[in-house]
This record gives sequence, C-alpha cells and structure tokens, in this order.
Amino acid sequence: MNDVDKLIEILNTVCPDVDFEAETNLVEDGILTSLDIVMIVSELMAAYDVRLDIDDLVPENFENAGTIYELIQKAKGN
Repeated sequence: MNDVDKLIEILNTVCPDVDFEAETNLVEDGILTSLDIVMIVSELMAAYDVRLDIDDLVPENFENAGTIYELIQKAKGN
C-alpha cells in the first residue's frame, strides 16, 4: 500500500461518508467540520509518526486529499 492509499484509508475511517478521492473543497464546502479535522490530525500523527502544529491547522491544508498528503509530506520532511 502506498502513502496515498494509506491516507485515503485513514480519511475514510475517520469520515466514512466523505468521498475524499472526488471532493476538492472539503472545508470551503462545509464537508469537514473542525471536529473532523481534529480527528483526522490525530489519526495522521499516529499513522505517520509526525507532529502537526497549530500553524498547520489552516483550511488550505485540508481542502482535499492532495493538500492533506502535501501536509503529511511536509511534516515528514519530504
């Protein structure tokens, strides 16, 4: 399983009613709530062994699976 598949699996576990592969404006369209983002961040930090800071918790980082993936890569130092 590659990192993108792993990410999609994690996101689908946290928010099973969201199509993370198709949606492009998760925050802007109100699909993800602040509670969803907190739960996603918690899962991502555990799964990828990364630390996300308060500065990372901006809507732009959670608009779609691609921006979330970029956030993880940045946190991993890639």
